[in-house]
Amino acid sequence: MNKLKLTFVLASAAALFGLAGCASTGGPNAFFDDAGTTIRVKQAIYDEPSLKVMDISVTTENNVVTLSGTVKSRGERARAIAVARKVEGVKRVKDELKIVKAGAKR
Repeated sequence: MNKLKLTFVLASAAALFGLAGCASTGGPNAFFDDAGTTIRVKQAIYDEPSLKVMDISVTTENNVVTLSGTVKSRGERARAIAVARKVEGVKRVKDELKIVKAGAKR
C-alpha cells in the first residue's frame, strides 16, 4: 500500500511538471510555484502516519490549496487540512473533502 501511495505521489509530480506548458495566467513562475506547493502538500499528507488514506486529491491555484476526495472521519479531514496548512507556500486551504464511512458507497 505504501509503495502504491509513493508511486501515486511521484506520478502526480511528473504529471504536474510535464504540463508546464499549459500554464496561462499568473506570470511565468506561477505554475511552477503552484506545482511545487501541490507536490509538497501531497508529500506531507503521504508522510503523515495518521492519514492512512489515498483518496485525497490536491490542487493549487495562486497558493490556495484545494483538498478534495474522501476520508473516513472528521478527524482525518481535520488532520489533512492541518497538515496542508503547515506546508510552506500555502496561503489558504479549501476543504472539499467528503466523509465516507467504511463500507459505504461513494
